[in-house]
Amino acid sequence: MKSAFLIPLLPWLVLCARAQELSPNEWFRRGVDTFYAAKPKESVAAFDALIKLQPEAKPQLWQRGLSLYYTGQFKEGREQFEVHQTVNPNDVENAAWHFICVAKAEGLEEAKKNLIPIRGDSRVPMAEVHNLFAGKGSVEDVMKAAQAGAESDRTNQLCYAHLYLGLYFEALGEIEKAKEHMLKSAIDYKMDHYMGKTAQVHLLVRGWEPPKKE
Repeated sequence: MKSAFLIPLLPWLVLCARAQELSPNEWFRRGVDTFYAAKPKESVAAFDALIKLQPEAKPQLWQRGLSLYYTGQFKEGREQFEVHQTVNPNDVENAAWHFICVAKAEGLEEAKKNLIPIRGDSRVPMAEVHNLFAGKGSVEDVMKAAQAGAESDRTNQLCYAHLYLGLYFEALGEIEKAKEHMLKSAIDYKMDHYMGKTAQVHLLVRGWEPPKKE
């Protein structure tokens, strides 16, 4: 029996067939591109498709953890950052994203108890960021470190500083402060690497816009 729906379905079937033919690298690229387009759900789906094809790749996919955070899948995000810790043990950023996922899923006290200890991340101002999340440092310490050093490094350092201050205040529920810092990271100290793009995505996902100039 001939189906009246066969012809309209053909393009969809072709797309599905093509999707199944994508390589792990192509799924990774799709995960990144959809994240940059502020489509975290689509990004998670692409990274999950990659893992289905290549399960051993999962520990490397910290990018998936970011996408999970922006979809509100905080428990899954926590698990992704914990498994990433097994292959990248000296990264303050991993500890920070783990912290904010735990804070959103289980509360701030649990996040503080479960903050991943990090040694050896020499990037500025990562040591100060970790101290802040641990309750041993201050916003001023982070900013002082980010403003020091070679002038050629300063924009990048301030991009990172304001990104993680924004995430820190979002974990605390202090949204206006979070917005203030994220705007600075995404606009005033804009960078085009993954974390610079993350600040820009954060604004789009949250619907945060800079104040209108009078």
